[in-house]
Amino acid sequence: MPNEVKELIALKNGSHKAFEAIYNRYAGKLYNFIMTISHGDKYMSEEVVQSAFVRLWEIKERIDVEKSILSYLSTISKNLLFNKYQRQTIEFLYQKFIINEQEPYHHQTENEIDRKWLEDFVNELIEQLPPARKRIFILRKKENFSTKEIAEAMNISVSTVETQLSLAMKFMRKQFEKNYNKLFGLALLLLI
Repeated sequence: MPNEVKELIALKNGSHKAFEAIYNRYAGKLYNFIMTISHGDKYMSEEVVQSAFVRLWEIKERIDVEKSILSYLSTISKNLLFNKYQRQTIEFLYQKFIINEQEPYHHQTENEIDRKWLEDFVNELIEQLPPARKRIFILRKKENFSTKEIAEAMNISVSTVETQLSLAMKFMRKQFEKNYNKLFGLALLLLI
């Protein structure tokens, strides 16, 4: 039985020693692979390698010992990298179109129609928030109140404001992720 297969069987059974051996053998190779496909992004590469090994540990029971561990790690890493880039795109869209003020519309060009659609989409999402969370979100993101000012205005604690903002942001991001293909296409059109 080849050594890698023995290590994979041990890993499946929860062996930390096998995991460490696999990490020591493949972390450098995986890092170089991610550096190549991320165009030299060191921070991203380090983060993806660490996340890939965490993920490997999480799915260890499902590993097929007949398959190459490097193949597993490469697939996990590519998916993690894509997801990180996808989240960055969503964050960028969120920052650009929700937090920043929109420029006034002078003409109904195609881009402006797309911007308006995106703004309407965001406003629809805001309307779906529970009333208190909606008010907190609007005060913070549209009217630029600080969390302390919101807490005072609504007679609630700062931690309650922060929790509600966090829940609102989580909801918004989830909705952006669900509509990623539409929004990504719009972003490309708007940024050209």
